[in-house]
Amino acid sequence: MKFVRFGDRGQEKPGLIDPEGNIRSLEGKCDDIAGDVLANLEQFKDIDWKSLPQVDADTRLGACVGQTGKFICIGLNYADHAAESGLDVPSEPVIFMKATSAICGPNDPIIIPRGSEKTDWEVELGVVIGKAAKYVDESQALEHVAGYCVINDVSERAFQIEHEGQWTKGKSCDNFGQTGPALVTRDEIADPQNLSMWLEVNGERVQDGSTKTMVYGVAHLVSYLSRFMTLHPGDIISTGTPPGVGLGFKPPRYLKAGDVVELGIENLGQQKQVCENDE
Repeated sequence: MKFVRFGDRGQEKPGLIDPEGNIRSLEGKCDDIAGDVLANLEQFKDIDWKSLPQVDADTRLGACVGQTGKFICIGLNYADHAAESGLDVPSEPVIFMKATSAICGPNDPIIIPRGSEKTDWEVELGVVIGKAAKYVDESQALEHVAGYCVINDVSERAFQIEHEGQWTKGKSCDNFGQTGPALVTRDEIADPQNLSMWLEVNGERVQDGSTKTMVYGVAHLVSYLSRFMTLHPGDIISTGTPPGVGLGFKPPRYLKAGDVVELGIENLGQQKQVCENDE
């Protein structure tokens, strides 16, 4: 199944995408696509979707999961991306946090922060936790996953790399975490390690990769992270990006106001954002 959240920012309502591609409201059926609901999405499997109110196709989509407590990112998780960044493949996953205030809808604008000259793009597979995970064995890790989604891990490279400290401040600006359009349940994705992914800037294909080239796969990441922190329903793991980011071009290429970014992952949907300056 494919679940969405729709409506004005901060007032999103739960919904699903029906077999005909329409958005249907789940108001009255659940409070949100969040929390304990994520551990029991199968309750909607046999729902009479034709009885659910249809939502106007032009309605804004919010992030496909609500009440996210942790937005955990994995760095340099594609060997070819590490190479274009001039860095070695890590001997174990590189973890950093993205502020949850960066989370926004899949088609909300990319806001270029004040003073930024190096705002960059990154298409990534998002993993949404459905059941709490602590010290989970890799063989059971996917049982704790509610589903998958598209993430644009927008990054400001000067803030991230050229300033002192950790990467978080280059990853956490407002609207640096487009999430969705849909949370696609785990049963619909036969193999999360075999999904094509792409990103275009102003119609030019700049990223064209596959999750099959991840250094550390989804099951390993869930198990690994659960050694260091309990993963809770609604937590998001953004699993890294393939090559083709702006930083990797020679000379580097970065986003500016008016640029249009489109991205998608096989079976998970697409996003489209217009860049604008933060005033």
